[in-house]
Amino acid sequence: MKYQEILKTAKDELSQAPDTNALYQVRVRYLGKNGTITSLMKELKNLSPEKRPAFGQQINELKNAIEEHYQNRKKTLKKSEISHEVSKDFLDLSLPGPTPKGGAFHPIEQIIQKTSSIFTHLGYKKVSGPLIETDWYNFSALNIPPDHPSRDNQDTFYLDSEHLLRTHTSPVQIRSLERLKPPLAIIAPGAVFRRDEIDSSHSPHFHQMEGLFIDRKVSMSHLKGTLSYFLKELQGSSAKIRFRPSFFPFTEPSAEYDSSCFICKGKGCSLCKGTGWIEIGGCGLVHPQVLKASEVNPEKWQGFAFGMGMDRLALLEYGIPDIRLFYENRMSFLEQFENALFF
Repeated sequence: MKYQEILKTAKDELSQAPDTNALYQVRVRYLGKNGTITSLMKELKNLSPEKRPAFGQQINELKNAIEEHYQNRKKTLKKSEISHEVSKDFLDLSLPGPTPKGGAFHPIEQIIQKTSSIFTHLGYKKVSGPLIETDWYNFSALNIPPDHPSRDNQDTFYLDSEHLLRTHTSPVQIRSLERLKPPLAIIAPGAVFRRDEIDSSHSPHFHQMEGLFIDRKVSMSHLKGTLSYFLKELQGSSAKIRFRPSFFPFTEPSAEYDSSCFICKGKGCSLCKGTGWIEIGGCGLVHPQVLKASEVNPEKWQGFAFGMGMDRLALLEYGIPDIRLFYENRMSFLEQFENALFF
């Protein structure tokens, strides 16, 4: 068969293909590895060296012409199929309208609601405070000395000499002690701000939850029991907790508390860096100076306080490797959390 006859037959078959699937099958017959063009190429070895260049050029021209016609026909069929789908799905007035897509809570909001529900079940009241704080509420009333590193411009967003974006949710402790009379039990989730470089585990804007319990004869055992109950409710009855001595200006004694790794169950993995433990936050008994700053008598009342990072808990809860995903508004990421809590 001559080249022009092959090209004409191929064009006729491509033009008559009713849809893109049939069109592709025609292409395979001519341009596939077992197709007509491949068979012609195999004849090159039987030709003399003088005839091979001209023969090869003709085959390439034939191949390109068939491919061009295939692509043109493919575009035409796709337009037709899209038009058909549009008319079928949207122009048939007898069909019901599309179901609106429901929204979902952000994963950080979901973990805030989850943790809040555990503490409210224990009788804690959920409270809030302003994002713009004074030096007094953010530092001085919490027994943070004037030369403390956290007051430095490199760590804190100052708006003027007296006002700043709060660096933690602890100021809500002072405001609650001023407004509410002991005994009291509160939690205060919310956004906080620090001058952190953005990377996979740090952000200048993140979320914390503060907890405060004030009553008579409060001890570290009450604090340990509360946080142990919280972690078991959050991660399951097999969760374990450990406390490590630490220092915070607003608590004495102070500790950091860790949860047993819920991935490896304490055996050691990449998430817990082989230790079997994951750091959750800081805690301790409320420092007497903090109570005095709020005009609460430390001889009569005692209490404990604790804090935890909501972003960090969300990373652990959902197995997310990078905190930046929470703030990029990428729908492909956020849509994964639609089935949890709905508006």
